[in-house]
Amino acid sequence: MEKTWRWFGPADKITLTMLRQIGVEGIVTALHHIPNGEVWPLEEIEKITSMIADHGMRWSVVESLPVCEAIKYAGPERDLLIENYKVSLANLGKAGVKTVCYNFMPVLDWARTDLEYPNPDGTSNLYFNRAEFAYFDIHILKREGARADWDADTLSRVEALRRKMTPEKERRLIDNIVIKTQGFVNGNFSENEENPVEKFRNLLKLYEGIDKEALRENLRYFLDAIMPVCREYGINMCVHPDDPPMPVFGLPRIVTCDEDIEWFLNAVPAPHNGLTFCAGSLSAGAHNDVTVLARKYAERTHFVHARICTVLPGGDFRESSHLDPRLIDVVRTFETLRPEVPMRVDHAPLMLGDERMGYNAGYSFHGRMLALGMVSGIMATINTEK
Repeated sequence: MEKTWRWFGPADKITLTMLRQIGVEGIVTALHHIPNGEVWPLEEIEKITSMIADHGMRWSVVESLPVCEAIKYAGPERDLLIENYKVSLANLGKAGVKTVCYNFMPVLDWARTDLEYPNPDGTSNLYFNRAEFAYFDIHILKREGARADWDADTLSRVEALRRKMTPEKERRLIDNIVIKTQGFVNGNFSENEENPVEKFRNLLKLYEGIDKEALRENLRYFLDAIMPVCREYGINMCVHPDDPPMPVFGLPRIVTCDEDIEWFLNAVPAPHNGLTFCAGSLSAGAHNDVTVLARKYAERTHFVHARICTVLPGGDFRESSHLDPRLIDVVRTFETLRPEVPMRVDHAPLMLGDERMGYNAGYSFHGRMLALGMVSGIMATINTEK
């Protein structure tokens, strides 16, 4: 597989020169300075493609060309936003950028409750604590009916947590769930939000009356509309699985499991409608066997995120080593069946001073460099066995 790296543009503290030196072949990036919903101009796209090419690499994958909320909940401006999206896709195609990763998750992109969970070796990882997440839902967000969405064991843990919660711990949860995991990815929140919880509540209101079937139909509508452009320019759209793969905050989630993946691939059976196989997102649900899913959907996978999660008792989960046997099996599947597919390592640990550098959550330099070395070794071993 092509070894790629998520780069956050010219302002990224991790430079293209650094990436070339560690063996990166392709860059995964976006025009982060263009507001959501606006057209990506061809000249801006070409500026980045040239910058990357000047460093001996190519712009392999767009991650992401954001799908606006109004497209997801079918707001009155949906068709205008889709037309803008189609123009951006055409401009990407003209510039030779042919793979677009996107998600169809309402409001929240991905969720963790702890961004520096300590490991025994002195590194730290992203972590999802189910009770802390439920506490945020019930006691900070104060969502109507929230308690009914959580099981008795989680509610018991929430009550124990409530007795020792402090204002500072609540601020940390808000920061981790709403700001630091969302504010750097052209999402709904920025680093300088004055009242993120209230904004979150208002965004949730946009989805009142939208259930799983409605959200599915809105995804189908979007894909049907853009497929002609994808066919014309040879662009592969690859949806990212929901992270975590379960309903959150009363919102429907539609890319969580085998049945969901099968539905959207069959709903729009065009070959340009495909999957970003994120082993980490899928493995965060105990209901998913990622090695089985990798083999089943290899032919419709256009991009791979190489990471893995371990689900713990009570529904918590943490990011695992890139040498986890399940991830080795996933890499083996794609390196054998789809070696041309771009792959990037994802959500690596903080280590060797990464925590002092202010990197985006989950996107450290040393941790991802170690992960890239691990996955590169797996790939080399697989290729010697062929």
